[in-house]
Amino acid sequence: MSLETIIHAGLTRPGRPTHALVLMGGGARTAYQVGVLQALASMLRLQNGAAGRFPFQVLVGTSAGALNAAYLASAASTGLHAFDHLAQFWHGLRSPHVYDLRLPAWVRMSRVAAALALWRRAQGHGAILDTMPLVDTLHRNIALGGIDESLQSGAIDAVAVTASSYTTGVHWTFCHAARDRSAEIWNRPGRRAEFQPLTIEHLMASSAIPFLFPATPLWVDGRREYFGDGSMRQISPLSSALHLGAHRVLVVGVGQPQRSGFGEANAGGPARQPTFGGIAGHAMASVFHDTLQADVEQAQRVTRTLRQLPREVAGVLPYRSVEVLAIQPSQSLDALAQGSVGELPVQLRRALRALGALRGGGAMASYLLFEPRFVQSLMQLGAQDAYARKDELLAHFEVVTA
Repeated sequence: MSLETIIHAGLTRPGRPTHALVLMGGGARTAYQVGVLQALASMLRLQNGAAGRFPFQVLVGTSAGALNAAYLASAASTGLHAFDHLAQFWHGLRSPHVYDLRLPAWVRMSRVAAALALWRRAQGHGAILDTMPLVDTLHRNIALGGIDESLQSGAIDAVAVTASSYTTGVHWTFCHAARDRSAEIWNRPGRRAEFQPLTIEHLMASSAIPFLFPATPLWVDGRREYFGDGSMRQISPLSSALHLGAHRVLVVGVGQPQRSGFGEANAGGPARQPTFGGIAGHAMASVFHDTLQADVEQAQRVTRTLRQLPREVAGVLPYRSVEVLAIQPSQSLDALAQGSVGELPVQLRRALRALGALRGGGAMASYLLFEPRFVQSLMQLGAQDAYARKDELLAHFEVVTA
């Protein structure tokens, strides 16, 4: 997060204090975010009553975090109940509701055969998995009209999702707001924004995990471009929230303190040759997680520096104070997934096992395990981590406990 971004955001939206929720990507791992948010809703409900207003005015989502953000935006007019509705959605989710893979049973007999079958599928379809089930699931569960209702009622000010263009390499943020805010569009090197109503296609583009999910076409600048997961080339995850007016930002990621495939297994011993699964998990973690911590630290550092200026100087500078609170898992999600690998759809499990992608921890599987055991574990961990930081969360929303 650059000083220029903070100053520009302060110039474009000097209005009322605005809370933003930023939800990062990570496939099935984003069920963790649901646990955090349900716990937050419970805390606010105890303080403000069951009919408490939806606590965020700006929602920003990336990849599967975009699905959570869009769902919340569609239900924000129900207040705190929106978080319960999101949890119910995840409770009913299964892997066949998200993707499909049909391969001959014999692929499990040979790594070469499995690799060849998956390569042919990727060549023919642009990805290994078929995501038409996810299209159907989103159409049935996210009421796009509800987003407009939430915007018109003032429950939220804006919702945005991010996607990365395979065509140009530009990282795009697509913003949906109640009024025309085209004057607030930002254009930075490698990053652009556009205001347009969100569609299921935007959500599919944002959540298109590279190699696994196919690219999705979207219209930008009057032409069609192909987009993939918004976590790719996302160098500044918090900037969209600031551009959209945030004064306080709660960001929920799905990174972890340590991946289980290497360090824990080899602690005190010599390094071992990484498995295919370990390398794949490391690559996926790089796509989804590596920029968040640096961006949060930069935003906090810049804001802290600006606040140390003399009051008379700060009073004439074009910036606003930005509070950022980040929550990420306190435990390894790879290790958590390892015990649920058997719940993967049979065809996918066979293919990944033949490729060796399930050895070296549950990293690869953790992005695709949309199954009850893993989802419940993630939600429980999210709630646990939120309650461990209850005082910080309530202070972030200026709720004072006795």
